[in-house]
Amino acid sequence: MKEALTNDKELLARFRDESSRNLAFNEIIQKYQKRIYWHIRRIVIDHDDADDIVQEVFIKVWKNLINFREDAQLYTWIYRIATNECITFLNRKKIKATDSFDDHAEYLSDKLTENIYVDGNEIQIKLQKAILTLPEKQRIVFNMKYFDELKYEEMSEILETSVGGLKASYHLAVKKIEKYFYENAG
Repeated sequence: MKEALTNDKELLARFRDESSRNLAFNEIIQKYQKRIYWHIRRIVIDHDDADDIVQEVFIKVWKNLINFREDAQLYTWIYRIATNECITFLNRKKIKATDSFDDHAEYLSDKLTENIYVDGNEIQIKLQKAILTLPEKQRIVFNMKYFDELKYEEMSEILETSVGGLKASYHLAVKKIEKYFYENAG
């Protein structure tokens, strides 16, 4: 992990130098784009939406990186931007459709099974459908912990909430997913 931090510090130093800014930014994109894409994709489900949000995230990173104070790790900072962009995107979609959260979850569930980019077996699709039944915060917390294997402390920094609250959200999410599997066995 220490090596990654050193690399980020070097990348940030090169970004702050106008002569190497573009190259450094391209390296940041190469380093983090795939992880950010999959984090976003698990939240918004649709590949095209995820691609659009990834672009928005890196536009924001470009615009704000010069002022990045390094209070957090670079990845954590980018991850927070990505998470906030996902929440904004989902909220806009809900308002636009004037749907309830349940209707929106059903819409995402339909997108999951009809999406040509979803390459999963039946269990993976069932897990994604179960995750979509969770309230937004629990869904994001579950994805961060289960798929991205983030520590609660990292999640706390990204979501700006307490570790205890995150543990409770994750525990409730797991229980709801277990219940979904139990009720939809077969």
